[in-house]
Amino acid sequence: MSREILRPTCLNPIPNTFCPGCLHSMANKLVGQCIDELGLAKKTIVVMSVGCSTMGLRFWHMDMVSCAHGRAPAVATGIKRMQPDTFVFTYQGDGDLASIGLAEIMCAANRGEHFSVIFANNSTYGMTGGQMAPTTLVGQKSTTTPQGRNAAVDGYPTNMCEILSTLKAPSYIARCALNTPANIRKAKECIKTAFQYQLDGKAFSFVELLTNCPTNWGMAPLDTLKFVEENTIPAFPLGVFRDVEKGV
Repeated sequence: MSREILRPTCLNPIPNTFCPGCLHSMANKLVGQCIDELGLAKKTIVVMSVGCSTMGLRFWHMDMVSCAHGRAPAVATGIKRMQPDTFVFTYQGDGDLASIGLAEIMCAANRGEHFSVIFANNSTYGMTGGQMAPTTLVGQKSTTTPQGRNAAVDGYPTNMCEILSTLKAPSYIARCALNTPANIRKAKECIKTAFQYQLDGKAFSFVELLTNCPTNWGMAPLDTLKFVEENTIPAFPLGVFRDVEKGV
């Protein structure tokens, strides 16, 4: 049977507990497939901070560290520097990485730390009540912007790939989406590239995954996929922003 169908061995054989239709489960599967295919499970340390991503503590069958909100890059830095032969990646959401942990991710990327980051961007604080996040779209409603995000009051969404790509040290930066089969296949390719770059000794690698949040968006799961296509992707264009191997 194809590896694309089988559950990755680095994921525990239990049902996921994400909300119905949440694409965190797809992100977990893609990461797991890449870990399996590269044979990394026994040397991997996953670093998670606060958010829906924290549920990985139940799902991942690998060594894991949970840390304070936004502090995953600092903890990953310490682990990788002290144990350089381990494979280290963080799995973070947008409220965690792009707001509370913004200084952490910027400094780690600027130093060119040798770990990888998987950034799940669903445009909301998913676990803590659906508040406006740094990536909430202009006009998008949240519990703290019930009339929709107003750029004149709340500012504009934070485009992390574009910001990080202004730094010299990172080796790979890409943004993908999980709303269609074609985009999912591309996302897996980018994750595997980012992981391979770490294995090759190249500096900081970063993959942003545009995901959804049916619960806090107040939409049926299928409607969220259409929203990602028509609204999220135009605000956060897909593509590779840095690839040192290809001179990008």
